[in-house]
Amino acid sequence: MPNIQVLDPHVADLIAAGEVVERPASVAKELMENAIDAGASTVTVEISHGGLTFLRVTDDGKGIPAPELKTAFLRHATSKLRTEYDLEAIGTLGFRGEALAAIAAVSRIEVLTRTAEADLGASLSLEGGVPGKLEEAGCPLGTTMVVRDLFFNTPARLKFMKKDAAEGAAVFAVVQRVALSHPEVSIKFIRDGRQELLTPGDGQLKSAVYAVLGRELALGFREVKSSGEEMSVTGFVSMPACCRASRSWQFFFVNGRQVKSPLMMAALEEAYKNQRMVGKFPGCVLHLQTKLNAVDVNVHPAKTEVKFGGERAVFSAVYHAVLSALEGDASHPQAVLKNTEIAGVRKQDTVTENQFKINVGPAAHGGTSSVGPSRSLRADPPRGAGPTQPPIPPVVRVHDSTYTPPRPTKPPVGAAAPGRPPASTSSLEDNPVCKPPLENEPAKAPAPTASSEIPWRVAGEVLNTYIIVEQGDTVYFIDKHAAHERMNFDRMKAQGYDPMAQTLLTPAVCRLPPREREALLAQRPLLEEFGFEVDELGADLAVRQAPFDVDAGDIPAALEELAQKLLTAGSADPAAARDELLHTMACKAAIKGGWHSAPQELERVAGAVMSGQVKYCPHGRPVAIELTKKELEKQFKRA
Repeated sequence: MPNIQVLDPHVADLIAAGEVVERPASVAKELMENAIDAGASTVTVEISHGGLTFLRVTDDGKGIPAPELKTAFLRHATSKLRTEYDLEAIGTLGFRGEALAAIAAVSRIEVLTRTAEADLGASLSLEGGVPGKLEEAGCPLGTTMVVRDLFFNTPARLKFMKKDAAEGAAVFAVVQRVALSHPEVSIKFIRDGRQELLTPGDGQLKSAVYAVLGRELALGFREVKSSGEEMSVTGFVSMPACCRASRSWQFFFVNGRQVKSPLMMAALEEAYKNQRMVGKFPGCVLHLQTKLNAVDVNVHPAKTEVKFGGERAVFSAVYHAVLSALEGDASHPQAVLKNTEIAGVRKQDTVTENQFKINVGPAAHGGTSSVGPSRSLRADPPRGAGPTQPPIPPVVRVHDSTYTPPRPTKPPVGAAAPGRPPASTSSLEDNPVCKPPLENEPAKAPAPTASSEIPWRVAGEVLNTYIIVEQGDTVYFIDKHAAHERMNFDRMKAQGYDPMAQTLLTPAVCRLPPREREALLAQRPLLEEFGFEVDELGADLAVRQAPFDVDAGDIPAALEELAQKLLTAGSADPAAARDELLHTMACKAAIKGGWHSAPQELERVAGAVMSGQVKYCPHGRPVAIELTKKELEKQFKRA
């Protein structure tokens, strides 16, 4: 067994740096927090090549006295703590005294700083944590930190860095969060010589939200303002109709510190219960102010997680603050139930995280349906409505192998198909269905089963969403959107997706989180195959061309969904990325729940399902549920 010995200080510094400095974004976060702690009113972040070769943070804060400049880069050197009792109420963003030492250990640093009391500033260079000569220099009030060649002496860490675009997006995301956490500070971000963000620093959170998240998202927000003796909750939340496809636009802050808090996330989303679409998530910028000694920020090396002394009170405060804002939205109709309980807790009572246990993982696509005794299969038209359509005559048929698997016409998915008309959302006549056969296997219909030989008929449609099919003693409820989505996906997968693209008279402008934005730009050729022409427009994206299947108003949501799927699939597997894009385009081209469909359309979708060729949507959820005669009679107490 090797002898126990004390690590070399340089090795120990490299290990400590690994806990604090994961990537250029970590450097930007630590340096910006130091600038804010120094009382800066303006902070500028500049990067090149994703921040790996060049990252500069400039502020107009108090500066560092020249005699203390070298000391600032020693481990556990800090001006923010003095005694152990200071740990009980931390009011600064930084406090460990590790950031500068950790950054210096794995990079080359140049620092220029001046205090208000000094006529001249001081400059210092460090390489691998080793300081050079301290010199006098002329400079403005504040501090400028230049970090070059990050991880030059730790190749094991350097090889895990992503492309410049991805690392730059991560830095931008950090800058955005800092800007939202401190609206009183003007934040500027410059990437490769181009300014991508500038906040006014007027102290108004609304101004910071507008600058960071963009006009469209800001207009969909509603103000939250709630205060009590122990804590207050302020900020903005999205209206239910403006929920997004991911949680990328959820920002939580505790005493000015950006945190990841499953507790606050659960409280937020519980407030939206029964008010948002399935698979959509609310956006928010929520600030929780509480007593310093009521929260422990010293539980994570990167200070991104906190622990609350009273979790029940925090959950209750966030939940009721958000719920109050939503109930105050006059544009959102609501049903008020008197003397009822929500999830076992009355509205006026405080609630806990355990009482509102919700799923905070990736959202499933869709849900399940059920039929109970109180459900009616008949919907009467409202009074005063126009004449209703005549009932669909019953059509009795036996499966006749009308639907055959589409034979692949070419290997690459997304290549052009000469002579094939584009897909249309108004008709299902050109949408053959079911899984593609193997490359050299002749197409053939599946062998009929016993159930497929029993005649079936379309009995009607309810809620303009579910097709009712009767077969023997069984009734089937078919989700027409999910079934048609599968039909589209199988056709596109087998024959290729050849969209009819349309040039937009006015480009659709949308703003996405940095990671999603870079994921789309990295796959620009693939997007063009799918009919999208996307250009950069500052921090936004301008869509100048889109597939005919996608409405202009749905383009931002479609791009956000595509970006999420590209991030999930990754760039290492082009086939997986294509399939994910096909999922989205099949969904966009499918008939929608709530649309009126012609009898022929219902027949075609029902035929694909009843033949057994369509069983699940591309996302894996079933397209139909069945209710037997015996189960139905039990509901009416006839069994």
